[in-house]
Formats: sequence, C-alpha cells, structure tokens
Amino acid sequence: MNKYSLSALAAAGLIAGSLSTGSASAADLGGNCCADLEERIAELEATTARKGNRKVSLTVSGWVGQQVTWWDDGGESNVYVNDLGSTLASHVKFTGQATIMPGWTAGYVLHLEAVGSDSLTMNQDTPDGPSVLTGKANGVGTLQSFWFIKSDQLGKVSVGKQSQASDNTAILVDGSGSLVPANWVSFDVNAFNVRNKTTGNLTDLTWGGAGGCVWGDCNGLPTNNVRYNSPSFGGFSVSASWGEDDFWDIAARYAGEWGDFKVAGAVAYSESSDFNTNSVNMVQPAGSQYLQVGLYVEHVPTGLFAYGAYGHLDDNVAGVDSNQTYYVKGGIRQRWVPLGHTVLYGEYEHAENNLPTTIVDDGAGTLGVADGTSINMWGVGAVQEIDTAAMSIWLKYRNLDASAAVAGFDADRFQELTFGALINF
Repeated sequence: MNKYSLSALAAAGLIAGSLSTGSASAADLGGNCCADLEERIAELEATTARKGNRKVSLTVSGWVGQQVTWWDDGGESNVYVNDLGSTLASHVKFTGQATIMPGWTAGYVLHLEAVGSDSLTMNQDTPDGPSVLTGKANGVGTLQSFWFIKSDQLGKVSVGKQSQASDNTAILVDGSGSLVPANWVSFDVNAFNVRNKTTGNLTDLTWGGAGGCVWGDCNGLPTNNVRYNSPSFGGFSVSASWGEDDFWDIAARYAGEWGDFKVAGAVAYSESSDFNTNSVNMVQPAGSQYLQVGLYVEHVPTGLFAYGAYGHLDDNVAGVDSNQTYYVKGGIRQRWVPLGHTVLYGEYEHAENNLPTTIVDDGAGTLGVADGTSINMWGVGAVQEIDTAAMSIWLKYRNLDASAAVAGFDADRFQELTFGALINF
C-alpha cells in the first residue's frame, strides 16, 4: 500500500473501526471493501496539505504583527491601528530545499506579505495606508520569490525577487530584541505631513522626506537581482548582488563572541546608475552611491547593550552636500520574569536631506526653498518577550523635531505612543 499522510491514515482507521464494530458487520465484508477504502483514503489525502514532496521539503513560517498608535502633530491628534510597515508587516514564507549531492542543495523562497494599513503611507488624512507593494490597503503582495543553489564550500547563488546584499545591512546586526519597534527607518511617521507652528497649517513636507531616504533606509526594498553569499569563515562572510537597471552592491558581516561580549557588525556599499524609485523612496535614487555601517555590542552577564548605525548617501547633484544619517540605541536585556527577556532602551537619531526642498504651507502657499532639511528623533521603550508563544510585545514613545531654513516656517513637534505585538509561527 502507498504511504499516505497521517491525517488520511487516521481517517481510514476510523472508517475501518466503524466497519468492524460487531461480528455481523465483519462477516459482511466482501471483496470490494479494500478498493472502496483505498478510494476514500485517496479522497482524504487530496484535501490534506503535504510537507513538500519526496524530494523537495516545504517549511511554512512567518509572523503577524499589529500596533495601536497614538500620535500628535501639534495641531491634531488621533489613534490608528496599523501594521508594522512594508517589509516588516504580517507575512507568510514558504521555503524548501533538496539535496543534489553531498554538500550541494537547491531550494526556493516564496515570501508573501499581507498589509491592512501600511504605517509607511498612513498620515493625517489616511488612517489606512495603502501597501507599498500593492498600492492598496488590505492587500497581499509578493515580497520575495527566488530560487537558489548552495554549496557548503563555495557559497550560495540566488536568482529572482529578493533582498540585495546591502538591503538593511546596518539594521540586521541589532541583537537586542528591540529591532522591530526601534530602528532607524521612519516606519511609523514617514508620510505624515509636518505642521507649521507659525501658521498652524500642514505643509507638503513629510517627516520621512525631511530626513531623506526614509531616514537611513536608502536601500530597503527587495528587487529582481542575482545575489551571491559566501560561507562563513571565523564569523566573517561577504555577499554581493546585481540588479537591473543598473544596480550593484557588496556587503561584509561579522558575528562572534569576545569573552563576555557578543559582537556583530556589518558594512555595505551600493551604487545605482538608472533605478526606478517608488512612492516612498524606498529604493536608492538613480545616480547615487550609498555607504552604511552598523555595530552591536552586548555584555552578556549584565545584558547591557549598545547599537549604532551610520548612513552616507551621495546623490551626485552639483553643489549639494551628501545626506547623512546617525542612529544610536542603548539599554539592557535581562530575564527578570519567567515569560522571557525584558528589553529597556533609549534611542536617538539625526537624519539630513540636503537636496533643495520647496516648502508649501497649506494656507500660506509657497514659503520658499530650503537648502536642506533635517530631523532629530529621540525615544524610549520597553519590549517583553514571551518565549512560550514565540511572541514580543512593546510600548514605545518617540518625539520628533524638524528644521528647515525658510522664512515663515517653524516645524511643530510630532509625538507618538505605540503599543504593539508580534507573534511568530
């Protein structure tokens, strides 16, 4: 008999058990009983999800994350329920691989993201922000879809829609457990308009635009590319990718332990010569070069940690200074309660957009052209991990200030208080 799925066999056992209840029923079994039973098992198996096939495995994973955000822009306040933002929003990932020969495997990744309200595109007039991937709220989009071939000795080559080698390189070294609620991307405030304290009106300047490049995330969205990842040697690894039309990058990473300290660091460089940007400038602008560096250090016995990131973007515009982003975070990670680790942190960021920016006041018209704009952000927060549920919950506060040298413009501050949670599966 063929090998059937567990659920199909269990159902078949129930059928067989019902047929064998009593000697009369057992005596009535004829020559067609087994054929009928196998047909029923085949029907049950057809409705059962399998874990891959005999050659290629299938693993389903992902997470669901949502937040409740109170915000105040100096003239208006409200409470929104929103996702974590494209690339961090709720998603499901299908992955698998098969052995070609000893030391060689082939595999695939299909990564879908479900967005109800994208925090990257919500603002004062749009409580349900449309997804960056699909252009609409309550949509499912393809975040990644690629195949790969991997050698234990030579590394991995992957082809398709995927993260570039430099995608979020500086962010991903953060091992504090507070990466999702506290990183240098303007996830929660990107599309909110800055309010002019002088007039009380909203302007066309957004908080994400004031810092440029969605603050530090100049290269943060998967694209169609070819990527290479080296094996790890003594904690070091390198990767590189190329994508149309034309983009290339290279990154180096390190992770290890030095006595009582955990250390992780990464550096990446990328160039874009002709690249289409999307509505929130998540992709590196054409004709630019971007350098990013990230470093994380944790003293394991005490749980004290420090994290820092730096981004430098050259737009190659005559007479324009390079854009800069600085981000630091420090705190403590300790297991004070049986649920799991608790993380307490404080953060600060300074981000600059040095391109000329025309500032238009909603009621006063064009105020002038600023040589550059910048934001300063500080915040505090707490994260509680719940190990038995593969879950994290957090509460955070952030305060933002913007500046631009334009007569008649004085930015009002922006505040947010956010409670959120993420559960893995």
